[in-house]
Parts: sequence; structure tokens; C-alpha cells
Amino acid sequence: MQATADGIKKECSWSSWKGQAIDLLYWRNVKQSGAVFGSVLLLLFSLTQFSVVSVGAYLTLAALSASISFRIYKSVLQAVQKTDEGHPFKSYLEVEISLSQDQIGKYADKALLYANTCMKELRRLFLVQDLIDSLKFAVLMWLLTYVGALFNGLTLLILAVVSMFSMPIVYEKKQAQIDQYVGLIRTQVNSVVGKIQAKIPGAKRKEE
Repeated sequence: MQATADGIKKECSWSSWKGQAIDLLYWRNVKQSGAVFGSVLLLLFSLTQFSVVSVGAYLTLAALSASISFRIYKSVLQAVQKTDEGHPFKSYLEVEISLSQDQIGKYADKALLYANTCMKELRRLFLVQDLIDSLKFAVLMWLLTYVGALFNGLTLLILAVVSMFSMPIVYEKKQAQIDQYVGLIRTQVNSVVGKIQAKIPGAKRKEE
């Protein structure tokens, strides 16, 4: 019974976090989304100018300075007003943040599943189990060489964050037009792949 209650609690917690992430990406709360978006961009731009160690140290110092200052301020305020409110971060200190053995096992199983799936897929592509899929993978890697020549990893990460916070709201407003264009592109790609497959003897496309 206790295990069922814990499972329901975890599911509710996961649904809550998922809902908050969706609200952030769709800018349901402009101030909150703007703060998160600006903070992430500032962090990434900082990493382009300074080392990871420096950025991490400065962020840690900033967080410690803010928390220590607030702690001293509340202590002085309580002494002046002669109140006994206790530690200002007491509610956060009492929050359970440790992972249970079941959670660690679940996450480890998922990581193992993803790792095995990735290794099997790479083996299939590199050993040319399906010629069409291997050719598409080769074309993707060839395109990435040009992308790598134009952008470094941090620049791509910055572009990914910008897209993450802009594409959902754009898609929500222009869903019909975007779906139409995506359908046209998919049709063209399938047509090209079909022509290539027809010209290569013995190449059979994997059934979906």
C-alpha cells in the first residue's frame, strides 16, 4: 500500500515538473520564462568567454553571497523585531532530496537500455545492415562537417536553447502552415530516397 502511494506521489511530481517545463517553453508566464531563458543564455555566453571552472566558481560565489546575505539580513531583522521565526531556509532544508535505491535502479536500467540501443544502432549503421540507412547516416555526417566548420559546440547549444524557447510558441501560432510545409518536405525526401533505392540493386528499404 505504501509502495503504491509512493508511486502515485512520484507520478504526480513528474507530471507537475513536466507541466512546468511545458509552461516555460510555451511562455505561459512571461516573467518566469524570460528569467529562465535569459539565465541560460547568460550562462552559455559566459562559457564562450571563460572556462567552465571559472564560470562554475563565479556562479557558486554569487549563490553563496546571496544566501549568506539573506541569512544575515533575516537574523538582524529578527533581532531588531525580537521575533523567533527561525531559519529562513528551514522549509527548503527539510525537503527530501535523496534518491531511493528503487529510483537509482530505475534510472540505471533506463541508461543501460539507451546505451545498448545506441550501440546496436551504430553497429547496424557502420556494418551496413541496411544500405539506405547507412547512406543517409553518411550524408548526415557529411552535412555535420559543414556545420562544424561554421559553428562550435557552444554556439550550437545557444542556437538550440533559442530554438527551444521560440519554436513551440511559433508552432502553436502557425501550426497549420508548418504542418503543410513539413508534409511537402517529407514527400520530397521520400521521393528522393525511393529513386535512390530503385537505382541500387539489392537495396531494400526497411519496413516501418
